[in-house]
Amino acid sequence: MPELKSYRFGPFLVDRRSACLRRDGVIVPLRPKSFDVLAYLAQHPGRLVPKSELIDNVWQNLNVTPNSPVQCIKEIRQALQDDTQAIIETVSKRGYLFALPVMAIEAGDAPLSAEAGQSRALPLPDRPSIAVLPFDNMSGDPDQDYFADGISEDLITGLSRIRWLFVIARNSTFVYKGRAVDVRQVASKLGVRYVLEGSVRRAGQRLRVSAQLIDAVTGGHHWAEQYDRELGDIFAIQDDITSSVVASIQPRLLAAEGVRAFSRSPGDLGAWELVARAQTHVWRLNRTDSEAAIEALNRAVDAYPDYAPARSLLAFCLVFAAHNGWINRDQGLLVARPHIVRAIALDDCDPWGQIALGYWSMMERRTEESIAAFRRAVSLNPSFAAAHCYLSHGLAFSGRCDEAIAHGNEAIRLSPLDPDTAMFLGGMTVAHYLAGRYADAFRTSEELLRLRPGFHGAQRLRCASLAQMGREEEAGQSLAAVRLEQPQLSVDWIKSSVPYQTPELMEHFLAGMRKAGLT
Repeated sequence: MPELKSYRFGPFLVDRRSACLRRDGVIVPLRPKSFDVLAYLAQHPGRLVPKSELIDNVWQNLNVTPNSPVQCIKEIRQALQDDTQAIIETVSKRGYLFALPVMAIEAGDAPLSAEAGQSRALPLPDRPSIAVLPFDNMSGDPDQDYFADGISEDLITGLSRIRWLFVIARNSTFVYKGRAVDVRQVASKLGVRYVLEGSVRRAGQRLRVSAQLIDAVTGGHHWAEQYDRELGDIFAIQDDITSSVVASIQPRLLAAEGVRAFSRSPGDLGAWELVARAQTHVWRLNRTDSEAAIEALNRAVDAYPDYAPARSLLAFCLVFAAHNGWINRDQGLLVARPHIVRAIALDDCDPWGQIALGYWSMMERRTEESIAAFRRAVSLNPSFAAAHCYLSHGLAFSGRCDEAIAHGNEAIRLSPLDPDTAMFLGGMTVAHYLAGRYADAFRTSEELLRLRPGFHGAQRLRCASLAQMGREEEAGQSLAAVRLEQPQLSVDWIKSSVPYQTPELMEHFLAGMRKAGLT
């Protein structure tokens, strides 16, 4: 008689040798008939099993009531903690479907202990990876389970829009619902580096959602936040919290990946790690770091020519460097263009490709093309603060000041502690200046320069704003300091390299610079 196979899914093992269900090596009580139902469904994952087939194969020639399979399924779901039907789905009036992937294990290979189960760790993918565990309902109110599950599901969807991030599907993480878990063990079983976990608590008409991002390999905590909201439209609250969490996590993951990349020698870095290293330079907004970012991205493109994130970020860095006078304007735009075309051809749903296209078009004063590309970046990932940031820039340089400020504020709201916050303020500063709000432009330029003291674009806006406020002497002193760092600064250079989209907008800015003493 052939040995019986066993079946593994998530942390569970349907051990047919000993006719028991195990979770991480520990036996989970289950009546014999319920075990037989589970075993039969696990043999047929992804296939609808009619009730009649289930009865014929499990009860065979016995007379049973139609309610018998229902009671068995109820008991199985309790054992698996599957109250959302993430594992076994009921198909109304037809039967049952086992929704998770199943690994069949030959009798001699079936592990029976938790330690043996842990040895089956999945390898990490070649890019950042994350699992969103089901958020705990701490309210004692079963009705809040739906809200907690909705938050978790929306976070999985939102994080999946980040093209460089590997996100574990809902069905694989929801098997851990309602369980106290070891984050490192879960990450090992799912093959991820990062885990996002959290809780939901209701008190009266107040709702608190807590979340934390953990590096499951090192055990380090990269981010944690609480969100307090008044109860109202539940879907609106879910959307608000989800967008805030996703936007906050993205720069934290990039920063963590950048630190990991810097701990290794350049020759030992893969495509993603080269991009992560470059990102840590991009945020610093100076010539030296710009050169380092471009150098790392050129290596990535040479080694991995079909890796879209490397090409899109390289194109962006080249255009940004041209805008700031760190490289020759025309040469930078010329070299960037084919990288943009190739990046979008490789992945037209990557927001960074659209941001690079929007910036290139803005520099070429193709205003509507620029704004359309930036808007597409936002639509591809509405929680991506950088997409709102550069849409703010595109709108500001075209004189659409109020909308520019709205998107700048949205970027800050989405990611209030972002390493790129200085750029969020940049578009708003341009918008305030062109709207004639010179005191506001001066204030935001000062905020920007506190974050990135050497950024020439903010220094120029500070000069022009001071002059327009009637503080010409301070403006002149500020201009003299800027010209020490940017000796090529002139009216002609500004006309060539700073992308005000119409002659009228350009003259508005130049009026302030001339008052400051620029010739």
